[in-house]
Amino acid sequence: MKHQTLDQLKGHAEVLQDGVHRAMTRSEKLQRWAELLESVPGRRLSTLHETEYQVPARRMEMRSDNSPISVAFKDPVLRQQGMTADTYGEAKRFFELSDWQLHDIICYCHFGDSISAESAARHVRAAVSSEHPGMLTRLREAFIG
Repeated sequence: MKHQTLDQLKGHAEVLQDGVHRAMTRSEKLQRWAELLESVPGRRLSTLHETEYQVPARRMEMRSDNSPISVAFKDPVLRQQGMTADTYGEAKRFFELSDWQLHDIICYCHFGDSISAESAARHVRAAVSSEHPGMLTRLREAFIG
């Protein structure tokens, strides 16, 4: 076998470089998450119990093995993009969500013990469309979190 540099190979073949991907935007990450959830729409996923009542440190560590967040974390593309865990706090950071947006996607008080993947996907897509929140939303987030 003859060894060649990447530049030499480019003259003879298409060279694909694993690990060299552009960073996804917030919208692209959320769209990908929604698509992952929609791939098995009837699947039941675990919710997180009363996220709005947890102290911030506890809320950030909340997780469940079979939650909408764990679906995202199992995806190699989102992990390559920098998702490091399947916790509430990591989902909030990685997807750039407010506590209220994530609460609307994952909290027990809205759905009971479980949520269908299809419903979770709708709520994730709603977060995409709320990239530019209105004044009332911004005020609520400023005063409540």
